[in-house]
Amino acid sequence: MDIEYLPSFEMAWGTLGTIRPFLNFHAKRDALNIQAALEQKDVLTLINILTNRSNAQRQIIAQTFKTITEKELSSGLKKALSGELENLLLALLMTPLQFEAYRLRQSMEGIGTDEEGLLEILCTRSPKVLANITATYKEQYNKDLETDLKGETSGDFAKLVLALLKKKKVVGLVQRDTEALSEAINQAKADPGPWITILTTRDSEHLNKVFVNLESEKQETVDEAIEKAFSGDVRLGLKTLGKTLELRCVQSPNLYLAQRLETMKAAIVQGVMVSHSEKDLLCVRVAYLRQTGTSLYTALQSLQWTMCCSPG
Repeated sequence: MDIEYLPSFEMAWGTLGTIRPFLNFHAKRDALNIQAALEQKDVLTLINILTNRSNAQRQIIAQTFKTITEKELSSGLKKALSGELENLLLALLMTPLQFEAYRLRQSMEGIGTDEEGLLEILCTRSPKVLANITATYKEQYNKDLETDLKGETSGDFAKLVLALLKKKKVVGLVQRDTEALSEAINQAKADPGPWITILTTRDSEHLNKVFVNLESEKQETVDEAIEKAFSGDVRLGLKTLGKTLELRCVQSPNLYLAQRLETMKAAIVQGVMVSHSEKDLLCVRVAYLRQTGTSLYTALQSLQWTMCCSPG
């Protein structure tokens, strides 16, 4: 094992991810094997190496490959591969922050905005991680993430998206927050403002109490209340946020991600699995099995494209 890799190797264990550090890791050997595989277009070798190394190990491999060949590994993959396999292996070469920045960028490029793609990341990442993603986005694209989000969204949904990007915890009173949410949806035209503020600034324990009170008062679930009161993208955003807040009265983030995977759309599946492969994909896998009655591994085998981060 490469000596310089030991610190990051030790830190990566103890997670609920499906990709762990490769025990007998030697960056130079991997880089040379990849070089040969690229020349021969040996796809299986590329898959075997890159999907069985942790992200930290892949970064070292890419650096070593560049030292040996004076070429970028990503350029070699683009030349040798195509389609979804190319997209997947290129995603695996990015650092976690680079990949999240890339996914946000992809959600805003082209015709129309992928609101669900934006929400998945903004709702499920901590304020600290979002700040790091914002910095990486600037470095990677020479653009300001907040400015781009403003340009791609509008109205109340834009307010929600920006509040998510800059979310921070603020102490609130359970009764006061319950009343504020209730009053906001009792008006002739529901006001999403209090919902955006409270859901993006309170912790899960506090929101659990607020939502229990609100459900008792309304005699309906929070999800049902949002569905009735709001419309369009802001309704989608509030419902998604509710699903990802680890609230006992709603559902777990793992179930939300499992439901995203159910679409079996290549970009969504790759995005969720690469992002969570070293963090909590085992939990998502369990949620998927409970939700569908089918293992995620079995479901992925039915796809026409190769998804090599699948849990074993």
